[in-house]
Amino acid sequence: MKPSTIRNVHPGHLALLRDSFARILPMTWPVLIGQLAVLGFSTVDTILIARFAANDLAALSVGTAAYVSVFVGLMGVVLAISPIAGQLFGAGKLHAAGDQVHQAIWLALGLSVLGAAVLLLPGPLLDLANPTADIAQKIRGYLHALAFSLPASLLFTVYRGFNSAVSRPKAVMSIQLTGLLLKIPLSLLLIYGWTLPLPWVEQPWVVAPMGVVGCGWATAIVMWSQLAMAWWVLHQDPFYARFGLQRGGFNRPRRQEILRLLRLGAPMGASILIEVTGFTSMAFLISRQSAQAVAGHQLAANLVSMMFMVPLALANGTATLVAQSVGARDFLQARRLGWHGVEIGVALATVLGAAVYWGRASVLGVYTDNPAIVAAAMPLLVWVWWFHVGDAAQTLANFVLRSHHITVLPMVCFAVSLWGIGLLGGYLITHSTWAPSELRGAAGYWAMSAVGLVVVGCLLCSLLAWIHRQEAREH
Repeated sequence: MKPSTIRNVHPGHLALLRDSFARILPMTWPVLIGQLAVLGFSTVDTILIARFAANDLAALSVGTAAYVSVFVGLMGVVLAISPIAGQLFGAGKLHAAGDQVHQAIWLALGLSVLGAAVLLLPGPLLDLANPTADIAQKIRGYLHALAFSLPASLLFTVYRGFNSAVSRPKAVMSIQLTGLLLKIPLSLLLIYGWTLPLPWVEQPWVVAPMGVVGCGWATAIVMWSQLAMAWWVLHQDPFYARFGLQRGGFNRPRRQEILRLLRLGAPMGASILIEVTGFTSMAFLISRQSAQAVAGHQLAANLVSMMFMVPLALANGTATLVAQSVGARDFLQARRLGWHGVEIGVALATVLGAAVYWGRASVLGVYTDNPAIVAAAMPLLVWVWWFHVGDAAQTLANFVLRSHHITVLPMVCFAVSLWGIGLLGGYLITHSTWAPSELRGAAGYWAMSAVGLVVVGCLLCSLLAWIHRQEAREH
């Protein structure tokens, strides 16, 4: 159905929902595959390290939590390019949309300096986790490798955000899949080491086992490779010529445009940082209990992260179409696509969460056959279902709100729900004398985080409904 005919017919809600899904799906599946490839980095590392050593798995859990806490906040700021360039693209202002790439590159470079400094000096983060000396040394080596990776990751985020804005997710997906194909052998090589006999010399070529530190260096090599591929595509594919991206040199940094990215991106980054730190801080706090407890948490965290790729991909596709519709001043279509995206996302999350819950024993068996780690992870999966449904609702609503350039109120909702209810509530339950014994551990953090996500999901959906009503009155 063409957009021009939408106003002339009045099909039922289900027919409109199918039409919206047909529009969103082509933007969603490449993002889903690409994001699964990205998540494959940590999944591969988790599976390989789970079979290497328990201390390395504990270091991976804490190190990943520390890195993600730094990276995702900065990534959220850089991703302001998506709603801004999306609206410009929808309005037909192609060179203005292309200029956002240059401005976002300057912003990403500046943020890389700050983020790398935190990763190179992780003392405060380690103090929160209070690991043993052996685990702390492994965490430092892992984070030092990822500090080298951070600039490439943020610059690739610019490429990813722009391609999402101009409805070209397949270009990103292909590079991310290639990165995963590089990551698997590199992680195997650097984690376990390798001895290669060389017939022309007496001594074989030996790569010493690096354990969790090898995960970090494998990721760094892959991210710089992905950035090189993105740079080549951006300058060789004629699609990007109409945006003015293939002429020589960079546009100079312009204060007004960078401030525009920061005004929209800073609350976006803060919201993501609140969401992720509310989750990753669990790893630091749970690590105080035992290596088995944090290892079990790592399996549950990796699983729920993989599940999250479905609503995240759907949110990216929905937000792109909403931003383009707003730029084209088609507010009716923007409202319909936005709300239908939320409905579809919550429905899919409910089904996926149920499937994982009922098959949880088989799912954990894919990760490890260590009975202690499985026993630590099993009780947490009771809460993964509710966690995932709330996560889907807040993600879809939040991304659609970003497309309308609304980012401050969602940030406040995240702080109250995820830090107040989730993290603080989990800490109080875990250290209480009145809560059930089953919740006085990692399960307490997971339970309250699930409650926090459901609350913020309801709040953001209510805010989106109010925004839609206001727009309906104005347009």
